[in-house]
Amino acid sequence: MAHKIFIDANILLDFTLKREFYPVSRQVMELALNGEIVLFTSPAIVHIIAYWLTKSYGKQKAKELIIALLEYVTVIDADHATTLNALYSKIDDIEDAIQYFTALHHQVEIFLTRDKKLLKSALAGLLIYTPEHFLNKVLR
Repeated sequence: MAHKIFIDANILLDFTLKREFYPVSRQVMELALNGEIVLFTSPAIVHIIAYWLTKSYGKQKAKELIIALLEYVTVIDADHATTLNALYSKIDDIEDAIQYFTALHHQVEIFLTRDKKLLKSALAGLLIYTPEHFLNKVLR
């Protein structure tokens, strides 16, 4: 069975903007494209990447890239109770907390991010990894 993975904005931006960590983010995307993993993200992350892609490529190209991403990244969202749970959690960053609890709510197994503070905030039930750790340790 394919791993269910929540993917954070920083990894999607590494991939779409071909930033420093593009090769690793590309490997993650290829696993999704090949059906070896199932990727999820949130509407807030789509907003974040839309902003940066529009700034870098213009509106039309940004839309095309996001539409292409959403062919193999499913958007999931948090309900009221999940949002409240996130706000009452020990995770200090509100946005990170909502993303994390959204992933938990949808029974995602792994949260991929480069956010160092979030990497230290894992709670029971959802593992947080960098893409490198995921590719080197989990898929090995």
